[in-house]
Amino acid sequence: MRLQYPPNIRILRVPCTGKVDILHILHAFEKGVDGVYLVGCIEGDCHFTSGNLRARKRVEQARVILETVGTGGERVQMYNLSSGEAPRFAQIAEEMTERIRKLGPNPITTAAIKIAV
Repeated sequence: MRLQYPPNIRILRVPCTGKVDILHILHAFEKGVDGVYLVGCIEGDCHFTSGNLRARKRVEQARVILETVGTGGERVQMYNLSSGEAPRFAQIAEEMTERIRKLGPNPITTAAIKIAV
């Protein structure tokens, strides 16, 4: 089955969402990404015991930081899915794309362009 999700989604695979550090999330915004979402395994069913719980905590920390600097914490989200929920993955991709579209472009990138001009 071929999933249909927005073409602007870029998937980066990692062995476990617990490997995603807060710096990876913040660096994405620094580089101009408009939104980030992590999809980890179901809570309590992590192959690496608690990786998805660590990831959720890091996402929450990133949200606080992004809110503090004025980028908007709602640009970062964490979802938990099983590997059999591919249609839900595509639905989440659509939802996140629409959410980010409503929020507009990354203010960090916009500010950097204004400074450079």
